[in-house]
Amino acid sequence: MTSPARTLAVLDLFSRERPVWQPDEINEALGYTRATGYRYVKDLVEAGFLQKVSAGRYALGGRIIALDYQLRQSDPVLLAAMPVMATLAAATGFDAVLSVLFGGPQVIDIHRASVQQSLKLTYGRGRPRPLFQSGAPKVLLSGLARAPLVRLYEAQAAEIAARGMGRSWAEFRAYLSAVRKQAFYRSVGELEPGIGAAVVPVFNADGDMVAALALVGTAEQLQPYDDDRLRQWLEQAASQIRQQLA
Repeated sequence: MTSPARTLAVLDLFSRERPVWQPDEINEALGYTRATGYRYVKDLVEAGFLQKVSAGRYALGGRIIALDYQLRQSDPVLLAAMPVMATLAAATGFDAVLSVLFGGPQVIDIHRASVQQSLKLTYGRGRPRPLFQSGAPKVLLSGLARAPLVRLYEAQAAEIAARGMGRSWAEFRAYLSAVRKQAFYRSVGELEPGIGAAVVPVFNADGDMVAALALVGTAEQLQPYDDDRLRQWLEQAASQIRQQLA
């Protein structure tokens, strides 16, 4: 792991369940030496990524909020997708959700165009989603290159098998190849009980998969619509986003 990655790993420790950490606790959790861990904490405080809340106790800092605002104003994929998603949600009556994959890997939602005020979703902007449940993560994983997929399988083979995505590397690769070929995934209740979603990939002008676009509603709301209708809505929107990214 590179030095920047080791520094950023400190930030991943902070959560709703554990919002405050001491340097010695950070070192123990990540296996850093005392000198190294204290240096990383000092650097993160100076950069605004951590803030001191009391003697020897630290929480996430305001720089992260500033970066989120900066990202909302400048992310090309988000800016291209937002007006398209608003139109899609209004036309279909379903919420439109845009998800991306990054890092280790992780999947997060970055935007939701909502027309259903009563529809409560557990996962929202920025909260990492389970990698092997529901359509968006599976569609995004299907676009990964072989090397990171091999590493992912080696690290999480048991979870992959438990989710019915293959009991061997060959089966896992075949499962994701089928998802990629279909370029559409429909699920009900995989992530949240009673909630269904239909998902397609979003590509940029170079043909790289940059996001997954979903229509989300209750199982009862989605039931009257066949796959072809949902796919038509989604693919039209994904094509419009791609054109905006060109």
